[in-house]
Amino acid sequence: MPAIIAGRRCRTPPLLSLLVLVHYAGAYPLGRRQNLAVFWGRNKDEGSLKETCDTAYYNIVIISFYSVFGHGRYWGDLSGHDLRDVGNDIKHCQSKNILVLLSIGGQGDQYSLPSSQSAADVAYNLFYSVLGGRRADVYRPFGDATVNGIDFFIDNGPADHYDDLANRINKYNQKIRDPIGIMLTATTRCFYPDPRMKKALDTKLFWRIHVRFYDDPRCSYNHAGLAGVMAQWNKWSARYPDGLIFLGLAAANVTGKNDMVAVGDLYRKLLPAVQNTNSYGGVMLWNRYYDSKTNYGRYVTHWA
Repeated sequence: MPAIIAGRRCRTPPLLSLLVLVHYAGAYPLGRRQNLAVFWGRNKDEGSLKETCDTAYYNIVIISFYSVFGHGRYWGDLSGHDLRDVGNDIKHCQSKNILVLLSIGGQGDQYSLPSSQSAADVAYNLFYSVLGGRRADVYRPFGDATVNGIDFFIDNGPADHYDDLANRINKYNQKIRDPIGIMLTATTRCFYPDPRMKKALDTKLFWRIHVRFYDDPRCSYNHAGLAGVMAQWNKWSARYPDGLIFLGLAAANVTGKNDMVAVGDLYRKLLPAVQNTNSYGGVMLWNRYYDSKTNYGRYVTHWA
């Protein structure tokens, strides 16, 4: 499994980190939900899943990605992490009341759903490989560990049949006794609507939506300003009033991009604006590797 993330990263000086944390730790924005999600699995140097949960920053960890599906093949890419350790780490995180989700799709191009039957096949594989089902002929990469739900991160390929996939996964709730059931979430682009996810989201089966307010200058805070972010946030909120919208943020500035919101602007401007809406559900960080370099989540966990 190849490592995906490369490039130079800037570490915040320890003294500056401490001063910033002390300055902001005494007061919190109104409307906070205390939900901080993070994507894990994008770089083997980010630390283990267990270590991620032991930071006590996050209450939701999203394993990424189940990145090959739809044509009779099913595979995940965890960027060099040893799969043998992940199952026990999932159980460890869950013992600390941290939700663990598996994200499907990602930035690769080895997935699509060419037919309704393909959606049914993928739902079957997910249920029996990482969710509550058990079949001798279906490989379980995490052993007997069970993730809490499935995140749709559909960033490439056609938009077809993801609504079918959501419905098929949801029907498997009839086979399990968990009162919460299989959680479905989506991670979308910020410019509304996200054409690849619109039909799936319109099923109203999704527990929450992580909207990525980065990677697009039309709705990234550092490019579009607060007004640009809120213009799209309000569209997402209006269309899906029954869901919870998470503010997706980059935990670092990667090469060629300037998407990481300064902690002062996040605290004083951006978070108060989104937390003043009924749809606000929390913050999502991309990703644990970046966060391990910048300690961004160390601040955000107090304010989310």
